[in-house]
Amino acid sequence: MNNIAFVKMVASGNDFVVIDNRKPAVPVARLRAFARAICDRNYGAGGDGLIALERSKKSDFRMRIINSDGSEAEMCGNGARCAALFAVKNKMAGKKMSFETLAGIIEAEVKGAIVKLKMSDPGGLKLGISLVLSDGRYNVNFVNTGVPHAVIFVEHLEGQDVRTTGKEVRYHSTFAPRGTNADFVEVAGKNLIKVRTYERGVEDETLACGTGVTASAIISAAVKDFKSPVTCLTKGGDRLKIYFKKKGNDFTDVYLEGGAREVFLGSYLYK
Repeated sequence: MNNIAFVKMVASGNDFVVIDNRKPAVPVARLRAFARAICDRNYGAGGDGLIALERSKKSDFRMRIINSDGSEAEMCGNGARCAALFAVKNKMAGKKMSFETLAGIIEAEVKGAIVKLKMSDPGGLKLGISLVLSDGRYNVNFVNTGVPHAVIFVEHLEGQDVRTTGKEVRYHSTFAPRGTNADFVEVAGKNLIKVRTYERGVEDETLACGTGVTASAIISAAVKDFKSPVTCLTKGGDRLKIYFKKKGNDFTDVYLEGGAREVFLGSYLYK
C-alpha cells in the first residue's frame, strides 16, 4: 500500500486531483488505472480528472491530464490553470512559465489566484456542419483548441438537455474515431456568451471546460463577428475571458484567463 500525496484543485467548477509525479510517485504505466481509482466520487477523492506533473527537457514541466474514465486528454484549459498554480506554490516554476502538453507547449502567467494561459493556435475550423440527431437537425461548428470541440448555438441554454444531446454529438460518426466534446452556446450580450459543455472522457456535463469556452469564443468570433476579449459565463457561475487575434478565419495569440484554487490536501492509499 502506497501513500500518494495529492492536492484537490478547482478551476471554474472543473475539479482535479493534482500530483507531483517527477520522481515518479505513480509509474506512467499505472496512471490510467490510478486516475480511475482516485477520481471515483464514491471510493476515491473525486474529480473530473487527474493531473500529473512530470519532468521535461523542453519546459519547466510536463502536464499529463488523465480523464476520470482513464483516457488521456491532449489538453485541458481549466486543468492547465490548476497545474500552473500548483507549480508556483510548489516552486516547480516561476510566475511566468511554460509546460509541455500533448497539444504542444503552453505558456502561463500566475497573478495571485488568476492564471492566464497562452493556448495553442486553434485548428481544423469547420462551419455549418449539418448533423441529424434523434430530436432533429442541428447546425454545428467545429474547431480544435487542443482537443476537438463541436459548438452549437441555442436560444434557451437552461432548457437544453446537454447530457443527452451532447452524448449524441460526442459519438456521432462525423467525428469518429476519437469523437468530440460538445458545447452549447447562448449569446447573452455583446461579446458575452453562456456555455455548457459535455466533456469527452468525463462522459457527462461538467461545470466548465477551458478548451470548450475557448472554442465557443473562437466560433462566436467566426460566426457572429465577436471581438476580443470574449467573456464566457460557465455552468458553475464563473466568468472566463478569451483573448485572440483574428485575420479572416485564422486565429492566433489565443489566451484563456480565469481563476484556480486549492480545495484540500490529501494522502491516497493506493495498492
